[in-house]
Amino acid sequence: MPVPREVSADRLERWQRRRKQVGARIRELRTQRGLTQEALALESGLDRTMVIYVEWGRNGLSYERLWDIAEALGVDVSDLLIPSRTEPQRRVFRGGRRATTRLEDGPKPGHDQ
Repeated sequence: MPVPREVSADRLERWQRRRKQVGARIRELRTQRGLTQEALALESGLDRTMVIYVEWGRNGLSYERLWDIAEALGVDVSDLLIPSRTEPQRRVFRGGRRATTRLEDGPKPGHDQ
């Protein structure tokens, strides 16, 4: 039986990017439908905190949970894997100094792709 290897930094970065991409898509679909994070949590059987972490790309999901979320949003599970088309999210970063705002990677508002 093969022994698991350590995961490379490149692979970890790809996983993080994909988690953020799927989370942004879930957030986009949820807000398009006028659902709160609490409502999505109740409909999908997830905890609200988990919905928050998933939307920000902090946590990944099992296949089963992806299907639960897709069903709650009324979409096919493959729709969750399509990149978000919304404006990049602004996040506040506090690195021990004053708070700064930075745009997440994504399309720039008003620019065609």
